[in-house]
Amino acid sequence: MEKNGAGCEASPEAAAILCINNCGFFGTSATMNMCSKCHKDMILKQEHAKLATSAIKNIMDGGNDKESARVPSLFGAPSGSAASEMAQPSCGSPTQAESNSKSKEGPTRCMTCRKRVGLTGFSCRCGNLFCCVHRYSDKHDCPFDYLTASRDAIAKGNPVVKGQKLDKI
Repeated sequence: MEKNGAGCEASPEAAAILCINNCGFFGTSATMNMCSKCHKDMILKQEHAKLATSAIKNIMDGGNDKESARVPSLFGAPSGSAASEMAQPSCGSPTQAESNSKSKEGPTRCMTCRKRVGLTGFSCRCGNLFCCVHRYSDKHDCPFDYLTASRDAIAKGNPVVKGQKLDKI
């Protein structure tokens, strides 16, 4: 056994082992001779690979397997959204129909005075775009029925609660 300068004996297990990823830190045998950061990254990559294979398996099975649908995601997003992103490959070039419709669109204009509004336009509940002068419903003769919409919202938000009738003795 060796003695260090302080007079303590150094055990052979305490010998410094550099991380096998050559990051410059020291690793331990408990983390497969990796430093804690490299070990954590490796575990994270393994879990991500498991999720990817289960998502692909779920897509191939048609989504019938209930257990594979419950696989938790690493980043907090539901696993269904990750599967849908994988199922829809993204193309770099838009289709011809999309490019034609974008090129035909002119500047956004107010539906009443035809003034250019750009990004500052106001969308009404009737579905049209208006400038700051015509944004209110009374200024552009809005066909949207606000009274019925508010009644429906109140009725949906406050359901009628009735108690059970009791038999009188």
